[in-house]
Amino acid sequence: MTQVGLTIAGSDSGGGAGIQADLRTFAFHGVHGTSAITCVTAQNTVEVTQVIPIESSMVAAQIETVIKDIRVDAVKTGMLFNQEIIEEVAAQVEQHHLTNLVVDPVMVTRAGVKIIDDLAISSLTKLLFPQALIVTPNRYEAQILSGIEINTLEAMKQACQIIHQELQAKVVLLKGGSMPGKLQGVDVYYDGDNWEVLTGEIVKTKNTHGTGCTLSAAIAANLAKGKDLFTAVKLGKSYLTTALKYALDIGQGSGPVGHFFPILTVS
Repeated sequence: MTQVGLTIAGSDSGGGAGIQADLRTFAFHGVHGTSAITCVTAQNTVEVTQVIPIESSMVAAQIETVIKDIRVDAVKTGMLFNQEIIEEVAAQVEQHHLTNLVVDPVMVTRAGVKIIDDLAISSLTKLLFPQALIVTPNRYEAQILSGIEINTLEAMKQACQIIHQELQAKVVLLKGGSMPGKLQGVDVYYDGDNWEVLTGEIVKTKNTHGTGCTLSAAIAANLAKGKDLFTAVKLGKSYLTTALKYALDIGQGSGPVGHFFPILTVS
Protein backbone atom coordinates (compact mmCIF):
# COMPACT_ATOMS: atom_id res chain seq x y z
CA MET A 1 0.00 0.00 0.00
CA THR A 2 1.33 3.42 -0.96
CA GLN A 3 1.72 5.84 1.93
CA VAL A 4 0.53 9.42 1.41
CA GLY A 5 1.79 12.67 2.92
CA LEU A 6 0.13 16.08 2.79
CA THR A 7 2.11 19.31 3.00
CA ILE A 8 0.33 22.57 3.77
CA ALA A 9 2.85 25.29 3.01
CA GLY A 10 4.02 28.04 0.68
CA SER A 11 5.54 27.72 -2.78
CA ASP A 12 9.21 28.64 -3.24
CA SER A 13 9.89 29.72 -6.84
CA GLY A 14 13.58 29.01 -6.28
CA GLY A 15 12.79 25.39 -5.45
CA GLY A 16 14.78 25.26 -2.21
CA ALA A 17 12.14 25.28 0.51
CA GLY A 18 8.40 25.12 1.07
CA ILE A 19 6.16 22.87 -1.02
CA GLN A 20 8.98 22.03 -3.43
CA ALA A 21 11.31 20.80 -0.67
CA ASP A 22 8.51 18.90 1.03
CA LEU A 23 7.42 17.03 -2.08
CA ARG A 24 10.99 16.05 -2.94
CA THR A 25 11.50 14.81 0.61
CA PHE A 26 8.30 12.78 0.50
CA ALA A 27 9.36 11.28 -2.84
CA PHE A 28 12.80 10.31 -1.52
CA HIS A 29 11.08 8.35 1.26
CA GLY A 30 8.73 6.57 -1.14
CA VAL A 31 5.73 8.54 0.11
CA HIS A 32 3.25 10.03 -2.36
CA GLY A 33 3.10 13.77 -1.82
CA THR A 34 -0.08 15.83 -1.90
CA SER A 35 -0.24 19.55 -1.19
CA ALA A 36 -2.25 22.59 -0.18
CA ILE A 37 -0.47 25.80 -1.15
CA THR A 38 -0.91 28.70 1.28
CA CYS A 39 1.05 31.41 -0.49
CA VAL A 40 3.10 31.98 -3.62
CA THR A 41 6.52 33.58 -3.33
CA ALA A 42 8.90 35.13 -5.80
CA GLN A 43 12.30 34.17 -4.43
CA ASN A 44 15.73 32.83 -5.29
CA THR A 45 18.81 31.89 -3.29
CA VAL A 46 19.42 35.52 -2.31
CA GLU A 47 16.06 37.16 -1.57
CA VAL A 48 12.30 37.03 -1.41
CA THR A 49 10.88 39.82 -3.57
CA GLN A 50 7.15 39.19 -3.29
CA VAL A 51 4.67 37.05 -1.36
CA ILE A 52 0.99 36.67 -2.25
CA PRO A 53 -1.29 34.65 0.06
CA ILE A 54 -3.86 32.22 -1.29
CA GLU A 55 -7.46 32.86 -0.17
CA SER A 56 -8.08 30.89 3.02
CA SER A 57 -11.18 29.26 1.48
CA MET A 58 -9.00 27.95 -1.35
CA VAL A 59 -6.48 26.54 1.13
CA ALA A 60 -9.34 24.72 2.85
CA ALA A 61 -10.69 23.50 -0.49
CA GLN A 62 -7.31 22.00 -1.41
CA ILE A 63 -7.17 20.09 1.86
CA GLU A 64 -10.77 18.90 1.67
CA THR A 65 -10.49 17.78 -1.94
CA VAL A 66 -7.37 15.72 -1.28
CA ILE A 67 -8.72 14.10 1.87
CA LYS A 68 -12.14 13.13 0.51
CA ASP A 69 -10.51 11.06 -2.23
CA ILE A 70 -7.04 10.08 -1.02
CA ARG A 71 -6.12 8.54 2.31
CA VAL A 72 -3.61 10.83 4.08
CA ASP A 73 -1.21 9.10 6.48
CA ALA A 74 0.66 12.15 7.80
CA VAL A 75 0.53 15.92 7.46
CA LYS A 76 3.06 18.69 7.87
CA THR A 77 2.50 22.42 7.94
CA GLY A 78 5.03 25.06 6.95
CA MET A 79 4.48 28.72 6.09
CA LEU A 80 0.81 29.45 6.87
CA PHE A 81 1.27 33.20 6.41
CA ASN A 82 -1.70 34.79 8.20
CA GLN A 83 -4.39 34.37 10.83
CA GLU A 84 -7.19 33.54 8.38
CA ILE A 85 -5.26 30.70 6.77
CA ILE A 86 -4.20 29.30 10.15
CA GLU A 87 -7.80 29.28 11.35
CA GLU A 88 -8.92 27.38 8.24
CA VAL A 89 -6.08 24.87 8.48
CA ALA A 90 -6.75 24.26 12.18
CA ALA A 91 -10.45 23.68 11.43
CA GLN A 92 -9.59 21.18 8.69
CA VAL A 93 -7.17 19.31 10.96
CA GLU A 94 -9.86 19.00 13.62
CA GLN A 95 -12.68 18.11 11.20
CA HIS A 96 -10.72 15.36 9.48
CA HIS A 97 -8.98 14.05 12.62
CA LEU A 98 -5.47 14.51 11.19
CA THR A 99 -3.54 13.15 14.15
CA ASN A 100 -0.16 12.50 12.49
CA LEU A 101 0.49 16.25 12.31
CA VAL A 102 3.95 17.84 12.24
CA VAL A 103 3.83 21.61 12.75
CA ASP A 104 6.88 23.51 11.60
CA PRO A 105 6.03 26.96 13.04
CA VAL A 106 7.50 29.04 10.24
CA MET A 107 7.64 32.40 12.00
CA VAL A 108 11.28 33.40 11.87
CA THR A 109 13.98 32.57 9.33
CA ARG A 110 17.14 30.72 10.30
CA ALA A 111 18.85 34.13 10.20
CA GLY A 112 16.42 35.51 12.79
CA VAL A 113 14.09 37.56 10.56
CA LYS A 114 10.43 37.53 11.67
CA ILE A 115 8.09 36.75 8.74
CA ILE A 116 4.54 36.56 10.21
CA ASP A 117 2.70 38.96 12.52
CA ASP A 118 1.68 38.56 16.16
CA LEU A 119 -1.96 37.73 15.36
CA ALA A 120 -0.83 34.84 13.17
CA ILE A 121 1.57 33.61 15.87
CA SER A 122 -1.21 33.72 18.47
CA SER A 123 -3.57 31.71 16.24
CA LEU A 124 -0.83 29.22 15.43
CA THR A 125 -0.11 28.51 19.08
CA LYS A 126 -3.73 28.44 20.25
CA LEU A 127 -5.31 26.51 17.39
CA LEU A 128 -2.65 24.27 15.85
CA PHE A 129 -0.10 23.52 18.56
CA PRO A 130 -2.56 21.53 20.73
CA GLN A 131 -3.49 19.38 17.71
CA ALA A 132 0.07 18.67 16.62
CA LEU A 133 1.88 15.42 17.31
CA ILE A 134 5.13 17.41 17.32
CA VAL A 135 6.17 21.06 16.93
CA THR A 136 9.59 21.85 15.42
CA PRO A 137 10.69 25.45 16.13
CA ASN A 138 14.14 26.77 15.33
CA ARG A 139 16.10 28.71 17.94
CA TYR A 140 14.59 32.10 17.09
CA GLU A 141 11.04 30.78 16.91
CA ALA A 142 11.54 29.07 20.26
CA GLN A 143 12.72 32.37 21.75
CA ILE A 144 9.48 34.06 20.67
CA LEU A 145 7.33 31.14 21.81
CA SER A 146 9.01 30.76 25.21
CA GLY A 147 9.89 34.39 25.91
CA ILE A 148 13.45 33.53 26.92
CA GLU A 149 16.84 34.01 25.28
CA ILE A 150 18.36 30.74 24.11
CA ASN A 151 22.15 30.50 24.15
CA THR A 152 22.76 27.35 26.21
CA LEU A 153 21.60 23.75 26.34
CA GLU A 154 19.77 24.46 29.60
CA ALA A 155 17.93 27.34 27.94
CA MET A 156 16.95 25.05 25.08
CA LYS A 157 15.49 22.59 27.57
CA GLN A 158 13.71 25.35 29.47
CA ALA A 159 12.19 26.69 26.25
CA CYS A 160 10.94 23.23 25.32
CA GLN A 161 9.34 22.89 28.71
CA ILE A 162 7.60 26.26 28.42
CA ILE A 163 6.30 25.50 24.92
CA HIS A 164 5.06 22.10 26.09
CA GLN A 165 3.36 23.33 29.26
CA GLU A 166 2.10 26.79 28.35
CA LEU A 167 1.33 26.30 24.64
CA GLN A 168 0.10 22.70 24.92
CA ALA A 169 2.57 21.26 22.43
CA LYS A 170 2.60 17.52 23.07
CA VAL A 171 6.19 17.08 21.86
CA VAL A 172 8.75 19.75 21.04
CA LEU A 173 11.83 19.41 18.85
CA LEU A 174 13.92 22.54 19.24
CA LYS A 175 16.32 22.72 16.31
CA GLY A 176 19.82 23.93 17.08
CA GLY A 177 21.13 24.80 13.65
CA SER A 178 21.56 28.44 14.68
CA MET A 179 22.96 27.76 18.14
CA PRO A 180 26.43 29.12 18.96
CA GLY A 181 29.66 27.15 19.25
CA LYS A 182 29.49 23.47 20.13
CA LEU A 183 25.70 23.58 20.31
CA GLN A 184 25.35 24.18 16.59
CA GLY A 185 23.31 21.34 15.13
CA VAL A 186 22.30 20.01 18.56
CA ASP A 187 18.54 19.45 18.77
CA VAL A 188 16.48 18.96 21.92
CA TYR A 189 13.47 16.63 21.96
CA TYR A 190 11.00 16.85 24.85
CA ASP A 191 7.76 14.90 25.27
CA GLY A 192 6.73 16.16 28.69
CA ASP A 193 8.46 13.32 30.53
CA ASN A 194 11.75 12.64 28.77
CA TRP A 195 14.55 14.73 27.27
CA GLU A 196 16.62 13.60 24.35
CA VAL A 197 19.62 15.62 23.17
CA LEU A 198 20.23 14.75 19.53
CA THR A 199 23.69 15.32 18.11
CA GLY A 200 25.06 14.62 14.69
CA GLU A 201 27.77 15.45 12.21
CA ILE A 202 28.16 19.16 11.49
CA VAL A 203 28.21 19.80 7.76
CA LYS A 204 30.08 22.97 6.85
CA THR A 205 28.19 24.54 3.96
CA LYS A 206 26.52 27.85 3.16
CA ASN A 207 23.88 26.01 1.17
CA THR A 208 21.28 25.38 3.85
CA HIS A 209 18.12 26.76 2.28
CA GLY A 210 15.08 24.69 3.21
CA THR A 211 16.58 22.73 6.10
CA GLY A 212 13.61 23.29 8.43
CA CYS A 213 11.07 22.36 5.75
CA THR A 214 13.07 19.29 4.82
CA LEU A 215 13.40 18.01 8.38
CA SER A 216 9.71 18.39 9.20
CA ALA A 217 8.74 16.76 5.88
CA ALA A 218 11.11 13.86 6.58
CA ILE A 219 9.57 13.36 10.02
CA ALA A 220 6.08 13.36 8.45
CA ALA A 221 7.19 10.92 5.74
CA ASN A 222 8.52 8.48 8.32
CA LEU A 223 5.32 8.80 10.36
CA ALA A 224 3.35 8.01 7.20
CA LYS A 225 5.44 4.86 6.85
CA GLY A 226 4.42 3.75 10.34
CA LYS A 227 7.51 4.72 12.33
CA ASP A 228 7.06 5.83 15.92
CA LEU A 229 7.61 9.54 16.55
CA PHE A 230 11.09 9.46 18.08
CA THR A 231 12.35 7.08 15.40
CA ALA A 232 10.84 9.36 12.74
CA VAL A 233 12.72 12.31 14.25
CA LYS A 234 16.06 10.45 14.33
CA LEU A 235 15.62 9.22 10.77
CA GLY A 236 14.63 12.70 9.64
CA LYS A 237 17.70 14.25 11.21
CA SER A 238 19.95 11.64 9.61
CA TYR A 239 18.38 12.26 6.19
CA LEU A 240 18.87 16.02 6.50
CA THR A 241 22.52 15.62 7.51
CA THR A 242 23.24 13.53 4.42
CA ALA A 243 21.28 15.91 2.18
CA LEU A 244 23.40 18.78 3.51
CA LYS A 245 26.53 16.93 2.42
CA TYR A 246 25.16 17.04 -1.13
CA ALA A 247 23.73 20.57 -0.94
CA LEU A 248 23.49 22.30 -4.31
CA ASP A 249 25.86 25.19 -4.92
CA ILE A 250 23.52 27.08 -7.23
CA GLY A 251 22.71 30.77 -7.38
CA GLN A 252 24.57 33.56 -5.63
CA GLY A 253 23.21 32.96 -2.15
CA SER A 254 22.29 29.96 -0.01
CA GLY A 255 21.49 26.99 -2.22
CA PRO A 256 19.15 24.13 -1.28
CA VAL A 257 20.03 20.83 0.32
CA GLY A 258 20.41 17.82 -1.98
CA HIS A 259 17.08 16.06 -1.44
CA PHE A 260 17.82 13.45 -4.11
CA PHE A 261 21.44 12.77 -3.12
CA PRO A 262 21.56 9.19 -4.50
CA ILE A 263 20.76 10.59 -7.95
CA LEU A 264 23.29 13.38 -7.48
CA THR A 265 26.05 10.87 -6.67
CA VAL A 266 25.29 8.92 -9.87
CA SER A 267 25.37 11.99 -12.09
